[in-house]
Amino acid sequence: MSEVETIKAYPFLLNGEWQNTTSERTIEIESPSGAETPGAVQAMTESEVNAAISGANEAQKNWARKSFDERAQVLHSWADQLLLMKDEIAEAIMKEAGKGLSSAEKEVVRTADFIKYTAEEGKRLHGELINGGSFNAGSANKFALVNRNPIGVVLAISPFNYPVNLSAAKIAPALIGGNAVVFKPATQGAISGTLMIEALDKAGLPSGLVNLVTGKGAEIGDHLITHPLIDLINFTGGSQTGKSISQKASMVPLILELGGKDPAIVLEDADLDKAAADIASGGFSYSGQRCTAIKRVLVQDEKADELVAKIKEKMNGLKVGAPEDSADVTPLINSKAADYVTGLIDDAVEKGAEVASGNQREGNLIYPTLLDSVTKDMQIAWEEPFGPVIPVIRVESVDEAINIANESEYGLQASIFTKNMEQAIQIGNELEVGSVQINGKTERGPDHFPFLGVKSSGVGGQGIRKSIESMTREKVTVLNMTQG
Repeated sequence: MSEVETIKAYPFLLNGEWQNTTSERTIEIESPSGAETPGAVQAMTESEVNAAISGANEAQKNWARKSFDERAQVLHSWADQLLLMKDEIAEAIMKEAGKGLSSAEKEVVRTADFIKYTAEEGKRLHGELINGGSFNAGSANKFALVNRNPIGVVLAISPFNYPVNLSAAKIAPALIGGNAVVFKPATQGAISGTLMIEALDKAGLPSGLVNLVTGKGAEIGDHLITHPLIDLINFTGGSQTGKSISQKASMVPLILELGGKDPAIVLEDADLDKAAADIASGGFSYSGQRCTAIKRVLVQDEKADELVAKIKEKMNGLKVGAPEDSADVTPLINSKAADYVTGLIDDAVEKGAEVASGNQREGNLIYPTLLDSVTKDMQIAWEEPFGPVIPVIRVESVDEAINIANESEYGLQASIFTKNMEQAIQIGNELEVGSVQINGKTERGPDHFPFLGVKSSGVGGQGIRKSIESMTREKVTVLNMTQG
């Protein structure tokens, strides 16, 4: 028996049954660190994709009739099953996403907490009754009953970097809102996503309510996003892909969580020890493969030397190595990603940037790299590396920092480090981003906080309550009361 034949091929869930594709094709998942292949997933056919979408469409009708409490019971059971499968799922995350084992375990636990909170938040969604008489006396006998109704079938497309958490963050709010889901995980991350759906199936998932679709986006992606029975698309991934989805989806509602170039703005009165610690953690954890990672530092020139020295000191505490050893900085997801980061570093160095620390590479592993004296003509000043490199741009004034931050095509988050709260809030109001962190690193969460991006960083609101609202729509019923 050949090595390929011994690799485990995971099935997909279609209308209540775990199946292998009739195409007899599978996609082998590669380990980012070059370790043993974690397995393979099915390359589904278009006819199987059609069956998944139509099955979800049928299942949604009955699910929408369930009470919020009945839906919540399934979600609570799902969270319990995830925790029972924590070790297995965390190992899959580690092997196919290259995430440290302890971080992978935390992702599973966080996901269970997210699902439980979502179940309870769904119960707190209340409608309203509006008296027409508050507008004019002639409408006093009219009342508007406003409720939130399901949208229908949600297409959930998740990324590789949080293959369980960012998948459940789409699926759980959709389900509690009364929707069905067609779930397409990133190919690199599909094993973790499959195991997560296995936990949901064990929790008593109604047949067809969540169907799992695996395969390469290049082969089935367009078919999924243009299918007439898809009622909403919830996607997390690159900005270019998000823009393409937006164009092809036409009038279908979208929730897009895309890229970022999150700046950390450090003012001259900042606590530099705090700023340096948050920049190192926010920029280098999970090798910077996060949309909310700090991806550039804008620091007033008077404090730049001291800040760079302190960041270098904090970088010395980062563990670099294999995900099996729970390292902070691990190999990037693939060689293409590593080549891209290396190219950005080389471009900056050729144009005069100083390597303050790092710039070493071993296969897909790039050591945490700090670039000083980065200027606006360098690609790294604008492009999202999705890797462990932080450029430091020295500025002469706060206004210059704001202008450089806002020149970016992205607008996800920004950090401001200063002791002057009034000035911090003023700067935050001028920054073209979805969220501003004052004296803290850019990051997602807590998960019930609103989460959104502007410009090329996304469309639509997330965060548990916002996600439920985004995946339901208001329905107005006008009661015309006869006057006595």
